Amino acid sequence: MALLGRGARADAPGGTGTVAPASVVTQPPRQWGPGAPPGYLPDPDVIALDPSFRDLTYFAAPIRRVSTGHGWLEGPAWSTEGRFLVLSDVIRSQALRYIWETGEITRFRPDSYAANGNCFDFDGRLIVCEDFLRRVVRWEHDGTVTVLADRFMGQGLNSPNDVVPHPDGSIWFSDPGYGDNITEGHADAPGGPANPKGLIRWNIGSELTGQIGGTRRQPDHLFRVAPGGGIEAVLSESDLRDPNGLCFAPDYKRLYVVSTPRAPGQAVGGDQAIHVYDVRGTGLANGRVFADMRLEGQQLNPDGIRVDIYGNLWCGASGALGLCGVFVFNPAGRLIGRLRLPQGCSNLTFGGPKRDHLFMCCAQSLYVLQVETQGFAPS
Repeated sequence: MALLGRGARADAPGGTGTVAPASVVTQPPRQWGPGAPPGYLPDPDVIALDPSFRDLTYFAAPIRRVSTGHGWLEGPAWSTEGRFLVLSDVIRSQALRYIWETGEITRFRPDSYAANGNCFDFDGRLIVCEDFLRRVVRWEHDGTVTVLADRFMGQGLNSPNDVVPHPDGSIWFSDPGYGDNITEGHADAPGGPANPKGLIRWNIGSELTGQIGGTRRQPDHLFRVAPGGGIEAVLSESDLRDPNGLCFAPDYKRLYVVSTPRAPGQAVGGDQAIHVYDVRGTGLANGRVFADMRLEGQQLNPDGIRVDIYGNLWCGASGALGLCGVFVFNPAGRLIGRLRLPQGCSNLTFGGPKRDHLFMCCAQSLYVLQVETQGFAPS
């Protein structure tokens, strides 16, 4: 049964008029939860641009806001064993947990060191990108922490951002410079690209962890951590500027990488497109633009990405109201659908016991939509 939200108008029986459902761009605006009244079904903000998208969505499932009031949510990762979602509140430096059975969000770790991206590897261990400490770590099953990467060619990392596992045991992560500011990580030392006049008191907070400040370490990279240890660069700044979100295709023959705007202290940033590369052994080849992320004449800013079991790519994006949200592309790069949200989406992942719920991190809020597909993941 279709429910009408505020601002909606139903046809009279046998009438030929149209229904005007509420959405993020109508007046009065759609009410968002938690606790919001039910909206119109099918949800008008689940937009099919190609008939194939209807096979990926469920007509009776609305987009729901399940939590709000956070700082800046990032890095959602679903734990199959624990039946919970790990989240990073980057600017509050907290690791959070969304519990499936109750819908509660609880504190997972009191200090996450401004963690950003998270993922679970093929053994169910949590891997975390820590902006403040400029490193990638793995939480072992016994509760200890293993540092997977914190230096490259004798220099520290910038601010590891997103991370994905490979079935050969390797870990791939992006390392742009977004953590080189006050809010997301650790500011530059005086004279550094993000603190050229030295006005930022860059060493405040260093007493917590030792001296970890300093200038931007090196150009942007996309790194691979080998199964036995050791880090190698698979993309450099000359290949792709400001690498951010990344994910493998289901057959692991392709890697998708998002290029985002310039980080603090940079003169030139990325092209705000999704790029795709062929995976050749331990490296990448044949890079090309998969999607330019332009819609209705406007440039959107892509961020986190994930693929479903059919190889469709789901991308969180920021931009103008009415355009921002989630963009869905088929494996050929055709935009087949989108989810219109009231604020930009920084990152997303599939979760739930059947992995058929799309969780979307949007600034201070977490949204969810039940879908008719499943997210592709190690387990």
